[in-house]
Amino acid sequence: METPAPLAHLLEALEVGDLAAAKAAAAALQRSATGATQLAAEVLHELRQPLLGVKAYAQLLAEETGPVGPLKLLLAQVERMEQIIADFVRLSSDRAAPQQKLSLASAVWAAAKLFALNTDSSRISLEVVAPESISVQGNSRLLEQLTLNLLNNARDAMSGRGRIKVMLTTEKSAPVMYVADWGPGIPKDMRDKIFEPYVSTSKRGTGLGLAVCKRIAHEHHAEISLAPTDSLTDQPPPSTVFRVVFPATATEPPAERKRVLIVDDESIIRMVFRDLMGKECEVIEAGTAEEALEILRNQQIDLIVTDKNLPGLSGLALAQQARTINPQARILLMTGYPSLGTTQEALELGVMDYLLKPFDDIRQVRALIRAALAAPPMQPRTSTSKRVDVIDDNPTSSRIVTEALVRLGLEPRLISTTEVVAMEPPMAVLVSWDFTAAYGRKALELGKALAQGAPFIVLVEHLTMETTLDSLRAGAIACLPRLFFDGPALSRELARALKLSTS
Repeated sequence: METPAPLAHLLEALEVGDLAAAKAAAAALQRSATGATQLAAEVLHELRQPLLGVKAYAQLLAEETGPVGPLKLLLAQVERMEQIIADFVRLSSDRAAPQQKLSLASAVWAAAKLFALNTDSSRISLEVVAPESISVQGNSRLLEQLTLNLLNNARDAMSGRGRIKVMLTTEKSAPVMYVADWGPGIPKDMRDKIFEPYVSTSKRGTGLGLAVCKRIAHEHHAEISLAPTDSLTDQPPPSTVFRVVFPATATEPPAERKRVLIVDDESIIRMVFRDLMGKECEVIEAGTAEEALEILRNQQIDLIVTDKNLPGLSGLALAQQARTINPQARILLMTGYPSLGTTQEALELGVMDYLLKPFDDIRQVRALIRAALAAPPMQPRTSTSKRVDVIDDNPTSSRIVTEALVRLGLEPRLISTTEVVAMEPPMAVLVSWDFTAAYGRKALELGKALAQGAPFIVLVEHLTMETTLDSLRAGAIACLPRLFFDGPALSRELARALKLSTS
């Protein structure tokens, strides 16, 4: 392939040592590089697949012989190529990443864990001071990459044992991250251009890491710079300090405490939940479903956590009536006596999860309650489409399911591959648990993604507690047997699940 003219001129000038001509050629190359940069990024992106194959087989060989000698060198070079590709693609990308409010400490600690996985990091003493209370508006993956690049840059600057410190603080309400090292420092003649691509003080560096850091900081409306070595109070002072200043966060009024209704006839269980969540939420207690319904009629409740077996009305009956009072009610069901039938009922009532007593880990219960409170409320169905996407590659079952949908006046679209063409959201999605291309929980993830907020139904050959619970936790509205040889029966079950009139 013929070398582009600006690049050829640059190479010729460098070969003869004509500095002025080389600068002029470099400027011309830069002016013509916009499209070339994008093309290079796309080519490098495609290189990831064969590189993945090389790395995978090298790792398989390492399992047999151990990662020593040339094999160890090969793996190290593959990992370096992966980093170069990732850095260049990120540097050339114009796509904005999604952002949300998050704890900056979580990104720092994630980067610290990845840093520790590199065998070269074993010679480095890493100190992290990261209060959880410091939050920013950002993308956790990119902030993790920014921090990791700064850590790797500091490590690679030191030839032997060394020390790195990461510190988060606030200055005039602005979150600030310092990354300091006690290495050789940065020469004065390089300090003004250290964030430019392909500039590096390390023989091992690619010269892209700090340029990527600057790009990520820019995306977060943050400023990254070299800070004075006395910015930290450590003695002796560090030789290099990087400082990232994020936009000042506005002081928000304290959020109103969420209300969680605990319904259980055992006072000790109610006490456990009160102590578990009392610092975060307003915990309201009820010993019976009847008492809980009276509370629901008079107070705004954000989450209901109810036992299934209650004196009088059951927890399932409570869930059903709670839906009548508030169709968007969030409900968690507890039981010490699980059964397939009640799990099915809970799923069709839109219960968010089915907690089994005794709890294996009360901290997991707390995490589940937090997630349920943070989840968006159920939204009423507004789709006017009649299209139902059927994810199935079994010829027999897909034919029966398609016929059952047509009998209901719906328009099935059969999908037998994970390569799906984007379309408007369907009325509903039916996904086979036994879909070959994405089996079990992967099939549920595919069905939920394809539904785009529309209801989705799981079809299984044999109903079990596992399939029903997984379907419930994925947000399905029903988990039904395929009923291979009874199309009319399947039509009735689908109509019931989708709340369709069959008259």
